[in-house]
Amino acid sequence: MPTEVTDARLNQDLRKSGMSTVKRVIPYLWPDGEGWVKRRVVIALVMLVLSKLVAVGTPFLYKGAVDSLSGEAGSQAWLLAAGAVGLTVAYGVARLMNVGFQQLRDVVFALVGQRALRMLALETFTHIHRLSMRYHITRKTGGLSRIIERGVKGVEFLLRFLLFSIGPLILELLMIAVILAFVFNIWYLVAVFVTIALYTWFTFAVTEWRVKQRKEMNDQDTDANQKAIDSLLNFETVKYFGAERREAERYDGAMEKYVDAALRTSYSLAFLNFGQAVLITGGLVVVMVLAAMGVQDGTLTVGDFVMVNAYMIQITMPLNFLGTVYREIRQALVDMGEMFDLLGQPAEVKDAPDAKEIKVTGGEVELDNVYFGYDAARPILKGVSIKVEAGKSVAIVGPSGSGKSTIGRLLFRFYDVGEGALRIDGQDVRDVTQDSLHAQIGVVPQDTVLFNDTVLYNIAYGRPEASRAEIEDAAQAAKIHDFIMDLPEGYETQVGERGLKLSGGEKQRVGIARTLLKNPPILLLDEATSALDSETEHDIQDSLQAMSEGRTTLTIAHRLSTIADADMIVVLESGIIVESGTHDDLLAKEGRYASLWHRQQAEEEQAA
Repeated sequence: MPTEVTDARLNQDLRKSGMSTVKRVIPYLWPDGEGWVKRRVVIALVMLVLSKLVAVGTPFLYKGAVDSLSGEAGSQAWLLAAGAVGLTVAYGVARLMNVGFQQLRDVVFALVGQRALRMLALETFTHIHRLSMRYHITRKTGGLSRIIERGVKGVEFLLRFLLFSIGPLILELLMIAVILAFVFNIWYLVAVFVTIALYTWFTFAVTEWRVKQRKEMNDQDTDANQKAIDSLLNFETVKYFGAERREAERYDGAMEKYVDAALRTSYSLAFLNFGQAVLITGGLVVVMVLAAMGVQDGTLTVGDFVMVNAYMIQITMPLNFLGTVYREIRQALVDMGEMFDLLGQPAEVKDAPDAKEIKVTGGEVELDNVYFGYDAARPILKGVSIKVEAGKSVAIVGPSGSGKSTIGRLLFRFYDVGEGALRIDGQDVRDVTQDSLHAQIGVVPQDTVLFNDTVLYNIAYGRPEASRAEIEDAAQAAKIHDFIMDLPEGYETQVGERGLKLSGGEKQRVGIARTLLKNPPILLLDEATSALDSETEHDIQDSLQAMSEGRTTLTIAHRLSTIADADMIVVLESGIIVESGTHDDLLAKEGRYASLWHRQQAEEEQAA
């Protein structure tokens, strides 16, 4: 009993989600202020009605030709006037017109469907970029891309087939039902009605069952895809640990579950198709027996028998198609539901309704008694106050987990502070637009990630409208121009996925050039050299110091030797500032910073 209740609730939820999904799609089909879209939809519907009128009238021409040839035309003037040849030609023209109107309908509607697909894909892509860092670090990229891909395809399918398959089928069935009732008798209508009712009930009931199986198959497909992408993105790590076989077994395990779900889906499809065939064939046989009896007792002509057969074939063809269309529509609704759920994910960090563009005059950065934690139960920053005067450099040091990088994320507003405030030139970052805030801050992270494009594209990413000369000037300032010119294709050299064709130092220099081109008044160096060897670090350190000139610079550092020249050094430990001052002042205090300094110096000497 509990299982039945659960299934009933699940079916109800599926229906509700299906209706809500359809409501979400309608505005793309009938948008406000887009008259040309509405006109195309109306014209397409007119073409649809015309094609169905021609389709329903065509069997009358077929009947007339048969009656004329069999000598049963009797006194029907239109049959005698047209003749068998004329009726056959008219029959052919009618079939051609039916196809012509259908194709014209598709041509008119194609732009509407493609426009809707493009707009929805763009909306989803844009929304994903608006979602918070917290959401992205908990989701897998492969899963997100598969949800978007299936959802967008589902929209295209739904727009086309909901409008041009289900609607036309209902219209055609109604027309044929009226003809059967009035031209023949009520029993023909009863037979057709019972057949359609049983067929529809069976199709919908089995399909609802299959939807749950298909959803499970999709989940397994997504899981396998995530594992594959995750493994490929970590190609080097897999090689380092000799884990090729382990990764293959992990992927194969996911594929095994997918295959099991796919087989159950395939078997249920075979059951559905056979059941539909039984019902359709039974209805066809009943109606044709009625017509054969009518011909035998003289109440119907051979032409009537042929016409009834033509109408039954005309019914069975779209009904067979209904099974496929309904299954695909239900699947499209499931896929689109996942995508709309994604669109429904709220952005954690939003611009305030009255947010203004930030005005940076000097670039002073101030953290005022800031409290923050990624999880409410585990605070990271506990009342941190730091003031970076305009044009000055402040370094933040401390052990791992002390909250150094968190300050950088709060400055860029990937997250909002829990308590306190973070201000730039006296303006709370929560009161300004994110776009204007991001434009004023340049970031050089620990590991610069590049797009799978050219060196030119990656440097120009800092300011796409920059000229070629400005791009090369930025590269020269980052001391990577000569290296680029030595490459076989120069600035047009492809860097590979995530920049894997370049070394760590080369990637960092491209990242520095990109940030230099952006030319921001505030600079955030988030452990920009900690992943590099000492020699490369020294080379890049010169570029970083040159870049910091005249800018407000916040440096998050692990190696203390790289920040000895900072105007102020802040020592952070367990989210609390334990010391602050210049390098010399902190060494003189013989406190936490001095301890870290002496330890690192000893390690470097030992390594040397």
